[in-house]
Amino acid sequence: MLSVEKTILVLLAAGRSERFGDGGSKLEKGFLGRPLGLHVAVALEDMPFQERIAVTGRAALNFEAHHFRVMPNPAPERGIASSVKIGVAYAREEGAEAVLIALADMPRVTAAHVYRLFDAARNGDTVVASSDGREPMPPVLFGADRFDTLLALEGDQGARDLIRSGRHVVTAPAELIDVDTPAALERLRALVQAAR
Repeated sequence: MLSVEKTILVLLAAGRSERFGDGGSKLEKGFLGRPLGLHVAVALEDMPFQERIAVTGRAALNFEAHHFRVMPNPAPERGIASSVKIGVAYAREEGAEAVLIALADMPRVTAAHVYRLFDAARNGDTVVASSDGREPMPPVLFGADRFDTLLALEGDQGARDLIRSGRHVVTAPAELIDVDTPAALERLRALVQAAR
């Protein structure tokens, strides 16, 4: 079984927010009193990861205040795979037994769910993805035996095929909302207001 203590958290925050329009970086937009892009960092703050990496682009967020090492992606136009490679290469250098890849634009992810990903992990060959009951998606836990495959990724497809072939841990769809557009952010705000 993989342990949190020997896993590096890789938070992907280098997207270009193209689908969000001209409003600047979506990660800087306010949501529940803090920037959208910091919610996952805060939610996972008490988990005892070996280390935390934020692979960043243009968003001006203070990940360091949440114990992240910031690693800028110099070429985010090469797609999500370029950010994954930065984090995985660092994890390999540091001797991590796994990486947990999370997205900064998924502000409702909880530590309880991430612990369930670890509960479903077996060994270095592990791929355990989150699921809303229909599709697998991040956060995803990859054992070190998968690092070579992750380092060979290209473009925006990321590790989609690898994620589909792994184990899937289902959680509430509201926890896995990915904010890609202004409309998605407004729907999320309305959902949170309705829950109050």
